[in-house]
Amino acid sequence: MSPAKEVSANPVPMKERMKIPRQGMPEQAAELRVMNFTEVNMGYSMELARQEALRCLECAKPTCVTYCPVGVKVKDFVKLIVAGDYLGAAAKIREDNVLPAITGRVCPQEDHCEGFCLLHKKVDSLGIGYLERFVADYEQKAGAPPAANAAPTGKKVAIVGSGPAGLSAAGDLIQRGHQVHVFEALHEIGGVLVYGIPEFRLPKQVIREQIDTMRKMGVEFETNVVVGKTVSIDELFEEEGYDAVFVATGAGLPVFLNIPGEHLNGVYSANEFLTRINLMHAYEFPRYDEPIMGLRGKHVAVIGGGNTALDAIRSARRLGAEPAYVLYRRSETEMPARAEEVKHAKQEGIDFQVLTNPVEFLDDGQGWLRAARCVRMELGEPDASGRRRPIPIAGSEFEVPLSVAVIATGTSANPLVQSTTPGLKTNKRGYIEADGESQRTSRKGVFAGGDIVTGSATVILAMGAGRRAAKAIHEYLNTGAW
Repeated sequence: MSPAKEVSANPVPMKERMKIPRQGMPEQAAELRVMNFTEVNMGYSMELARQEALRCLECAKPTCVTYCPVGVKVKDFVKLIVAGDYLGAAAKIREDNVLPAITGRVCPQEDHCEGFCLLHKKVDSLGIGYLERFVADYEQKAGAPPAANAAPTGKKVAIVGSGPAGLSAAGDLIQRGHQVHVFEALHEIGGVLVYGIPEFRLPKQVIREQIDTMRKMGVEFETNVVVGKTVSIDELFEEEGYDAVFVATGAGLPVFLNIPGEHLNGVYSANEFLTRINLMHAYEFPRYDEPIMGLRGKHVAVIGGGNTALDAIRSARRLGAEPAYVLYRRSETEMPARAEEVKHAKQEGIDFQVLTNPVEFLDDGQGWLRAARCVRMELGEPDASGRRRPIPIAGSEFEVPLSVAVIATGTSANPLVQSTTPGLKTNKRGYIEADGESQRTSRKGVFAGGDIVTGSATVILAMGAGRRAAKAIHEYLNTGAW
């Protein structure tokens, strides 16, 4: 007997679906948004969401699911949108993703699900991220309760770090019936989601709502706990009675350029700059005292071409920086930032100075930055990253007048947990060694995942590691096998 054929709620004939254009995301006008930190993307209406969902080809083998790091069942949740069952669609996403309102905003879908959508072979891919955001926001407004957890197992899991890896693991583990306690070093839950991503891209209220949902699920959160200093991994096991620990501390140690003048006042790491804006409320000046030097009318540049670099310079622009530069040593083609973020930055008046590399920060004579000495670059053969290697052009030095420079060229591992946990192996760069499938470390009962294992990556890749760790922790707690 052949299996029953799936019944589609989509009234549009298959060959007609590719004729429906991708539905654009409503946006706040550029001339308005450069003066505020309100979210740029305004979200789909019901009408836009359904029209976009109608474009889905309902593939027999959906590659969008295959290439989603957390395995969201895209085809299934999109069918539910077509049928008008938005809460059902949200519940379907939550089977695999406990933070849909966040990933719907900041996941680089073009590199994952949307990049492998079959529509993309001929027309624009399905707006999977926009649809995910729509149903997550609908669910939040509806006040839908979370799904019930499995029966309590009596097992306790400690999660170190409340960024995307830690939160993803916490959500999966609580649903499996384990007691979950998340420790966060800072005063607000969310890790890089709250200190590293600006309000105009990911509102703090959205993060808090997702955390509140996890609290309702039973996850316990504790802030201002620096594991490795306040409490050690050994103490979590021996004195607090935890059965497993998942280390998800991220890679928050700034990397600098190691050029003359980096010590000058006015030179920031991107981590410090964004933390001052996001967690110390610089974006709410003058309601809060501004915890960063005044930027209005000042020349500001960010060095780097990733999403963090664009987050920093777009924040500076909103705080009054003019002009606001991106100094990037390769061409725009090699820039790792999302295309949408580059487009938004250009609309907001950010000046992209590509093939430009600072070699020295210059002093005004009183310890403050006055300019960056830069050289022009040209591209040579590809390096280990697959991008063409930038090569300085002799005799091309020039100065860019600056009051503030933000270094956004990467981060490295904070050694605190590793240095205080006997038997925990690290690699030569200081990241924790962990199995790529189970996230097991060299220390029994200790798992690790996200940026503290891989180095700086994306929110969704960290969440994928959190899901793999949760699955392995569950198996470990059930069997005791290591």
